[in-house]
Amino acid sequence: MSAIATIGFGEAAQAFVSGWRSEDGVSLGQISTFDIKVEAPSLRDNLRHACSDLDVTCGESPRHALAGAVTVFSLVTADRALQAAANVAEFLERDALYLDCNSCSPATKAAAARLVEAAGAVYVDVAVMSPVHPARHRTPLLLSGSEAKRAHNILLSLGMKPEIAGDEVGKASSIKMLRSVMIKGFEALTAECMLAARRAGVEKAVLASLQASDPGIDWTARAAYNLERMIVHGRRRAAEMQEVAATLRELGLPDRMAAAAADWQRQIGELGITAPENSVEARADAILERNLT
Repeated sequence: MSAIATIGFGEAAQAFVSGWRSEDGVSLGQISTFDIKVEAPSLRDNLRHACSDLDVTCGESPRHALAGAVTVFSLVTADRALQAAANVAEFLERDALYLDCNSCSPATKAAAARLVEAAGAVYVDVAVMSPVHPARHRTPLLLSGSEAKRAHNILLSLGMKPEIAGDEVGKASSIKMLRSVMIKGFEALTAECMLAARRAGVEKAVLASLQASDPGIDWTARAAYNLERMIVHGRRRAAEMQEVAATLRELGLPDRMAAAAADWQRQIGELGITAPENSVEARADAILERNLT
């Protein structure tokens, strides 16, 4: 396997690399990364420790990290994805494969593709279809673009779980964005419902009513899980939901639910809470103690 680079070395990149390292039969070459945290003194040490733990070269610049890399994974937050492509495009090797794994609208992906391809590299739209833990590198991926088959073969060689959605950039991201209307919207509805129910002292009755209406879902477990997702990942999910809202507008549809879900995700994510024990009550109380308005 030729050299691999990641743009961004947060949760997703570390999950992928640790998965590759654990995979029997996967031959890995050099792995390097560039993350903007290297430019922040308060975050630099943690980044370097993470790189050291996973035997990854932490580049001081995009030029350093991308030198010789023929497969590049862009794994930043949705709101940074286009800027990341703009910042690194000139340093990509000619014909390098740029796998844009960020949760962005089709229009954002298309704009990033133009930047990457103008620099002589190859762009593939990648949608990460579930949380990267616990599956790590085996998290399901959707691919689209003219070189999706090439990317598919490389990802298979890394022990990953790709499927091809089509040959048009934006097809994979459309599926991910529109799925998120439901998944992240459901989380936001859970917060609105359960926080109000807890404050009113009727959460057990509300959950029992939901369970009776739809016994196919464990409503108590799902409500606790949805609150945890927002507490831990709300800021990142808010950035994704802004891209979901953009996708809806690109399709000529209103973005009312997506925009409201983004607000809920952001507000809870910005509270900076450490996720409490696995119960609806504890998680709702931790949020309500922060005096939401």
